[in-house]
Amino acid sequence: MNMAFDTLGIKREKLYIANVVKCRPPGNRNPEEDEAIACLNYLRNQVILVKPKIIVLLGSVALKNILGKEYGITSSRGKWVEKKGIQYMPTWHPAALLRDETKKIDFIKDFQLVIEKAKEENLEF
Repeated sequence: MNMAFDTLGIKREKLYIANVVKCRPPGNRNPEEDEAIACLNYLRNQVILVKPKIIVLLGSVALKNILGKEYGITSSRGKWVEKKGIQYMPTWHPAALLRDETKKIDFIKDFQLVIEKAKEENLEF
């Protein structure tokens, strides 16, 4: 992930990274619904404290738990969604890039959109 940030000129110290769940489920599997629900208030409080203008949702777990189950990562990635004054950009989870290198192109394009939006918002990367 840091190499992607370096390639795009994004400084890691300018980002805040959070997860839907606060501990990894056994076997590194995706969290089950009840596990995500148990942690969502903690994540909401993080968002309140950080006050982000842009949130990048990495993968389906983040997308579905933050924006809703009706969203799918394949159809949503690369498209801005505004909710409660925050701009959301869904994109592939970095693990998906390891499984399918062709997704790297979309991932980079999505982050280029994030960089453009950040510049519009006078945010510093």
